[in-house]
Amino acid sequence: MNRRNRRRRKGKSNKIKWAVGVFLTMLLLCAILYMTAHFLLWNQGNSPEEVLISYMNCISEQKYNEMYEMIDVQNSGNISQEDFVQRNSAIYEGIEVRNMKIQITEYKEAERTVYYESSFDTIAGSVSFDNEAVFTSDKDGYKLVWHDSLIFPELSADDKVRISTTQAERGQILDRNEKVLAGKGTVSSVGIIPGKLEDRDQSIQEIANLLEITKENIEDKLSANWVKDDSFVPIKTVPKVDELNLTSLAPDTEMLQENERQQKLLDISGVMISDEEVRSYPLGEAAAHLIGYVQNVTAEDLEKHPGEGYSSNSVIGRSGAESLYETELKGKDGYKIYIVDSEGNEIATITETLKEDGKDIRLTIDSDLQKELYEQFKTDRGCSVAMNPYTGEVLALVSTPSYDNNDFILGMSDETWTALNEDENQPLYNRFRQIWCPGSTFKPVIAAIGLKTGTLDPNEDFGNEGLSWQKDSSWGSYEVTTLHEYEPVIMKNALIYSDNIYFAKAALKIGADNLMNSLNEIGFNQKTPFEITMEESQYSNTERIETEIQLADSGYGQGQILVNPLHLASIYTSFLNDGNILQPYLQYSENPAGKIWVNEAFSSETVSQVMDGLTGVVNDPNGTGYTAHRDDILLAGKTGTAELKESKEDTSGTEIGWFTVFTADKNAESPILLVSMVENVKGIGGSGYVVSKDKAVLDQYFAE
Repeated sequence: MNRRNRRRRKGKSNKIKWAVGVFLTMLLLCAILYMTAHFLLWNQGNSPEEVLISYMNCISEQKYNEMYEMIDVQNSGNISQEDFVQRNSAIYEGIEVRNMKIQITEYKEAERTVYYESSFDTIAGSVSFDNEAVFTSDKDGYKLVWHDSLIFPELSADDKVRISTTQAERGQILDRNEKVLAGKGTVSSVGIIPGKLEDRDQSIQEIANLLEITKENIEDKLSANWVKDDSFVPIKTVPKVDELNLTSLAPDTEMLQENERQQKLLDISGVMISDEEVRSYPLGEAAAHLIGYVQNVTAEDLEKHPGEGYSSNSVIGRSGAESLYETELKGKDGYKIYIVDSEGNEIATITETLKEDGKDIRLTIDSDLQKELYEQFKTDRGCSVAMNPYTGEVLALVSTPSYDNNDFILGMSDETWTALNEDENQPLYNRFRQIWCPGSTFKPVIAAIGLKTGTLDPNEDFGNEGLSWQKDSSWGSYEVTTLHEYEPVIMKNALIYSDNIYFAKAALKIGADNLMNSLNEIGFNQKTPFEITMEESQYSNTERIETEIQLADSGYGQGQILVNPLHLASIYTSFLNDGNILQPYLQYSENPAGKIWVNEAFSSETVSQVMDGLTGVVNDPNGTGYTAHRDDILLAGKTGTAELKESKEDTSGTEIGWFTVFTADKNAESPILLVSMVENVKGIGGSGYVVSKDKAVLDQYFAE
């Protein structure tokens, strides 16, 4: 019995050993088959050509560690991974390689050498060359023998790749007479030579006080890695002192103060002041909203404008014409990629592109008119637009109060920036781009629409209603008021006396649908075709004129009517161009010709009838714009005062003052159409305040 059990146990043990042996044998065979297949697949699927292509594709993706895994380190001079990554990344990223392409031309199996053409784009342009790559092979497949000439055939281990930049000059912005609005200027750069500072802490504090910056700001600049004892470390740019101005009979007070400040700075040991070329804006505050300014590019700019030629040393237009014409103004920097030997001698040029200076942009602006308008209105919250009414050329665009765009070039202190942003008069706010309640300057538009739609007879007497009127009792306590009584109450007189009641009645006769359709036809609720984007004029805060009272108020430029000043000026060009509305434009043309925006907006007969009233506004002694009357030049126009208040009983509301005025004679030597607006004229003469200032501007304009 025991023997039988032992035989059974022995037979069972032999079977287990046999099964284990079979299992291990099969496992070994699988491993051998896997390794063999893997080796065969590696050599079949990863040929030298494919390894080379994979390697080159990694360059554009900046996968330098993966590139390192593809090389035969021992046959590549035992270069470390750190040195390999540093060498390749410094060169490829430094020259901004992109769009890497490889074309295999030949493979010599005996030599394990791949011949290929390489091409790619760089910051300095396209590069292409023929090259060769040698491979080794082992159980792990093919490996690339790396050397520096794989980057560029002319490059050796001791050589360096360099980039030089020739900066393009930014184009100038010129006015119609080629006076500079933005161009080269000179400022003074205040800097410190650290090794020459005496009593360092006290000197730095004194410099900080004089330059209106923090001591920490100066310390940060002095602690930069590149700074040595004899380095000139720029701290801040300041205005260059005009020596001629200082010796004039009436030197500029600000220039005298600047000269005194710079003398105090120079009295501190270690301080130097040198000239520096910068972007300059000769008109400063007078044209800041129009011309704008440039600033150094940021990392965000570089990310937003890839491949457009910007570098960390570039500037970019931030606002106004500087931004509008950025592409033309900026030009293209010149770049050269070259190789130098260990002693710094140039041994090969890889590629080079010559600089292309930016183009000059000439505007239709008249600098003298721009300055005069600014000087007249600089303390007011308002704006002015001037046009040649026969060509559409914009002669001036002014927003007041303003800021000095040169401050953005010099470097604005935090205090100055805060003061500008917190100023209740909003000097940074561009008012000529906005929409405003036009008041009575809108009445000629209503008159023209009434005549066009056949709903108004210019000779119909609407009757003397006194100084207040309402349609009927359905209006409750609401009444339309006016300032003057006159007879007969016909269109021409209604324009001369600026009668709100007449035009409220006129709007009711026209009807809401007629009025809305007509306003849409002349540019409401659409963009004005102009280089600078303007807010869209509107006749309602909703999609339509909702009520009868709103319609009546719209007739004299109130209700929810809001108009952009440039759009209003464009509409007025129809009164001088047989009913055609001209398109405004800003970029100068040697042969200016009016381009029609709205063809036959009104008929010639309609225009003639409206012009009777507009001429009377300025030339009739009863006209609200008679102050601007001239004996030598025939002018026409319309005043406007828009009340902004919460209710009829509100006595704290403001009044917007307007004056639109233009040369009414087609043979005028210096034709002009001028629209000016001041936000609050209450208590200072209403629209008459604007009329008197525009008169001074026109006196100067015609004298010149």
